[in-house]
Amino acid sequence: MSGAEPDGDFVEVIAREVAADPGNLALREDFVTLLLEADPGRAATELDAFEARGGDPARVRLLRARLMAARLRASGPPPPVETSGHPVPAPADADREDTGTDGSTALWDAERPAVTLADVAGLAEVKQHLETTFLAPLRAPEIAAAFGQRPGGSLLTYGPPGCGKTFIAKAIAGDLGASFIHVTLADLLSKWIGESEKAIQSVFRDARAAAPCVIFFDEFDALGGRRTSGGGGSQSMRMLVTQLLEELDGVASANDGVYFLAATNRPWDIDPALRRPGRIDKTVLVLPPDAVARAAIVQRALEGKPTDDLDVVAVAAATEGFSGADLTHLTTTVLQQAVAESMRSGALVPVTTGALLAAAASIVPSTTSWFDQVAPVLEYGVDDGTFDQLRAYRVKRGMR
Repeated sequence: MSGAEPDGDFVEVIAREVAADPGNLALREDFVTLLLEADPGRAATELDAFEARGGDPARVRLLRARLMAARLRASGPPPPVETSGHPVPAPADADREDTGTDGSTALWDAERPAVTLADVAGLAEVKQHLETTFLAPLRAPEIAAAFGQRPGGSLLTYGPPGCGKTFIAKAIAGDLGASFIHVTLADLLSKWIGESEKAIQSVFRDARAAAPCVIFFDEFDALGGRRTSGGGGSQSMRMLVTQLLEELDGVASANDGVYFLAATNRPWDIDPALRRPGRIDKTVLVLPPDAVARAAIVQRALEGKPTDDLDVVAVAAATEGFSGADLTHLTTTVLQQAVAESMRSGALVPVTTGALLAAAASIVPSTTSWFDQVAPVLEYGVDDGTFDQLRAYRVKRGMR
């Protein structure tokens, strides 16, 4: 079957298997891969389901990049040619340039998140800051309009990796009743001159067509990094950031109803031009989950699994500083241990509080290295107010 589209009957057989075993993530991933060439639209739907059920974020990003490539092959111009060893950009395609605004097929998935900030356990301070600095003005557009403010906005979330910045971005979209477009660097980069800039244009074009819409740029420091002098790589970065600046300023089209969110672990590396007033001028610190959130994460991860008098409050107390990813690693480790013990004994061995506490004691929170990394930035770097929340958190926790 290599090189050919998968047989329709075979696709439906796999679809039935996925429906019969919805929690089988490996099967779901294989199904998405199968659909990429045959039916990108259906692949997008299955990819959303794979992500929603806890698919590995790295695999999700890779599959989204492959989905984007499949759509470009289906709707874009023929591949560029090379002359004397130098790449030549593909000719402009007027129909593609207007994709998403004239009824033609959009290149980017605009999903409708079902989650809201009410679904985010704990993190009361984060949610309060989001409400006062970003969401409250957007909830009352008529008041904003009276003062000449257009619907829209931008926000940079930052903090240690694995603490739920992507989930919070989706929850914000859910609160606003907006569509959601998730963008990673892999979705944008191309070896052909000008194609990455066109990809950025297409993101905003499709978002305007789907307004109200939240555009979420993940790992933003990789795209919006400082434009330093240097070789060809730096020149490419300058072109990307310049194109992003044009889109944020609404040079080509008004951005009414388009909300721009970005997440980064390294806010100090973001190009200052992107952070000036009127662009991405609001920030929120997404910290490691608090005790309430940690208990909820552990409870959710072990829901429906064999457990014995589980005390998630005790586990939460023993996992101070753990990120959401650390807690997932903790529960996965203990579940694997329980499976191994069950196989040895020939009977189900439930997960216990003691097993979770023992495993937690052997794990160093991944957030520790991030706080070590940010310390010299706070001490010696230039701060425009971005790190006010972080400084307050460090004082509260007795950090240096």
